[in-house]
Amino acid sequence: MAIQVKIINNSGFPLPSYQTEGSAGMDLRASITESTMLQSLERKLIPTGLFIELPLGFEAQIRPRSGLAFKHGLSVLNSPGTIDSDYRGEIKVLLVNLSNEPFEVNPGERIAQMIVSKYETVEWENTTELANSQRGAGGYGSTGKS
Repeated sequence: MAIQVKIINNSGFPLPSYQTEGSAGMDLRASITESTMLQSLERKLIPTGLFIELPLGFEAQIRPRSGLAFKHGLSVLNSPGTIDSDYRGEIKVLLVNLSNEPFEVNPGERIAQMIVSKYETVEWENTTELANSQRGAGGYGSTGKS
């Protein structure tokens, strides 16, 4: 069941959409008027021209597009970026070029994906001990190799 989300689209490009029926993420496009170069290891905040009003209890996560990551080394810093339900500013994507080659971002190019999901809030309960588990306090690598 789809939730209704209010959106303002000042980009001049299509709304974010799912590329296939089974897609979890919707592609976000660069709302720029001319191409911009992203040099090796450079990062830029790319506007999308989109403003959303998420219902309370929902968030949007901004993630890299796998094709751009694999083919061009393009990723999203602070991934996944979180858009809280009370944020009303423009959605911008913090792109980084992790390759050795420059990458040109073109107007309307699909640069990231956005996933909207429900979340739970917690109330902390102070305690002096936690229940035992099979893993216990084992940290990084403690569960063995795959």
